[in-house]
Amino acid sequence: MFVLSLLVSGLAWWLGLYLVARDPAKPLLWWAGAGLAGYAAVVVVPHPVLLGVPALAWTGAILLLARPEAIRWWIFAVVPFFAASLWVPWIVLLPLAVATALAAGKRTYFSLVGVMFGLSVAAFVLDLVPTAVALPSIGFDLLVFGVLVAVTDAVEEGQAIRADMLRSLVIAGLTAVLFGSQVLLFDGPEVLAYTTVAAAIAVQVLANPLAAAVDRLAVPAVAAERAELREAAEALPRQRPLVTEDEAEFARLTRKALSHYGDLGKLVASPLIALTDDGPPLDRAAQLKSMLLTSIQRLKPADGDFGTSDEWRHYNALYFYYVKGIRPYSVRTKRQDLDEEDRRALRWFVTQVPERTLHNWQNAAARLVAADLVAGVGSA
Repeated sequence: MFVLSLLVSGLAWWLGLYLVARDPAKPLLWWAGAGLAGYAAVVVVPHPVLLGVPALAWTGAILLLARPEAIRWWIFAVVPFFAASLWVPWIVLLPLAVATALAAGKRTYFSLVGVMFGLSVAAFVLDLVPTAVALPSIGFDLLVFGVLVAVTDAVEEGQAIRADMLRSLVIAGLTAVLFGSQVLLFDGPEVLAYTTVAAAIAVQVLANPLAAAVDRLAVPAVAAERAELREAAEALPRQRPLVTEDEAEFARLTRKALSHYGDLGKLVASPLIALTDDGPPLDRAAQLKSMLLTSIQRLKPADGDFGTSDEWRHYNALYFYYVKGIRPYSVRTKRQDLDEEDRRALRWFVTQVPERTLHNWQNAAARLVAADLVAGVGSA
């Protein structure tokens, strides 16, 4: 029984960290990862209050998938709900039920798994079935949910998932077995086995972020270059074939590549990398970046360096946002290195262009860039 619990806990811990490591900037992956990590802790200490962590985290993940606008309210509500669960453990089921209902019709598969998870949590919290039955049921639901989140993220990014996930699982599993078996072999305490396996998995799954942190301290002059090389190597198993016949999908992939314009490591994983010549991954990513820039520049009107008329909107929406890195609706845009043209563009975006309008312009401009890329491929 202990070995099975150790296996289940380690699997949940690995998947949770894997989701976060895929892209630490995505809140969905953080919510789902927190739920799996919380379940790993529940396996070690099976207490109803601890079970509130995966329930509340999963609520946040489902809201992001089904009703993203509601997540800002949930961020403030999650702490009071967890505090209330100290006295009434089953209260965590209420927001989970609401989120699952909201997901129905939009994310049916997440809604179904949410129902399964809610029933398993209710059975555990209300002590309707033995812990030995309830906890594995919860674990199965959470693992299915984690895999669905990973697949959803990969589809959104236009990436393959199977090879990347399998590679991470095999490396983390071998490391966990190597170190965890030593604790079991010498009859060490159970808590030491759990912590050893968790540490071994964390070191492997979070190897890149840990290496990046060390580089910033030890070799700051080359930290960015080393991080770029590591990210490119990690991106290679995520590449998938490019299909140019589906115009809508090609435009979506182009939009995603534009959003990663300044990150060569992420461009390596883009299916659009197939449009470039054979060569080292980072060289091909740099070539793709140059192709995107050329297509963006073709959108620029001939009259002047900057304008605000309708004919300028597609160029402005892509060039200043992605190429120049201006974020008009973020406080981080308050930079000192903006030239006069950049400052004029920034003032125009902030005072004249609503954020939703800019998003729509970018989508339309991405379709134009996609058409230009396809035309370039056809003429090559």
